Amino acid sequence: MVRAIALFLSLAVSGGLALIGQPAGLPKGHPPVAAPGQEAQPSPPPPARPADVAQVDSIVGAMYSAISAGAGEQRDWDRLRSLFAADGRFIAARPGAEGGASAWVLTVEDYIQFNRKYFEKGGYFEKEVARRVETFGNIAHVWSTYESRRTVDAPEPYSRGIYSIQLLKDGPRWWIVNVYWDFERPDCPIPAKYLQTPKD
Repeated sequence: MVRAIALFLSLAVSGGLALIGQPAGLPKGHPPVAAPGQEAQPSPPPPARPADVAQVDSIVGAMYSAISAGAGEQRDWDRLRSLFAADGRFIAARPGAEGGASAWVLTVEDYIQFNRKYFEKGGYFEKEVARRVETFGNIAHVWSTYESRRTVDAPEPYSRGIYSIQLLKDGPRWWIVNVYWDFERPDCPIPAKYLQTPKD
């Protein structure tokens, strides 16, 4: 979801960070697994603010808001938890050697624990700069281009990327099912068309 996690991705690529719950011998990037018959049941998320989850626009905005704050400020992590389905995931596409790539799958709790100190110690703000939305029935897909800054008034972002956010409509509210992303780098610039929201 964010370039802030790039530090952890680089450690993971170099073997310096193991995925929580991942047994030895699985390939890097393999999702955590449980022993047969011992699958962990995800905890139900805390109640959401009704205004946060009433619309696609509001739940995406709430996600950005929940992770953004200045140095020394604690985030409302329960607000972030409340946006996600019980088994929701953050999935980072991480570049590999020789042009390859793998998916690094994180639970919401994994994401919070990996990023808590980084976000709260150094300050971290994410801003959506463009969006494309497609919906059908009870599903929606949001293609959200973001910029990351360490302070809210920094003139230039230190990183950018694109989120692929999958959403589920459940009666009066929306849930985030997955947040899947990649970040911009010299060999992978963001195309100009993804830096502006299409006009209806």
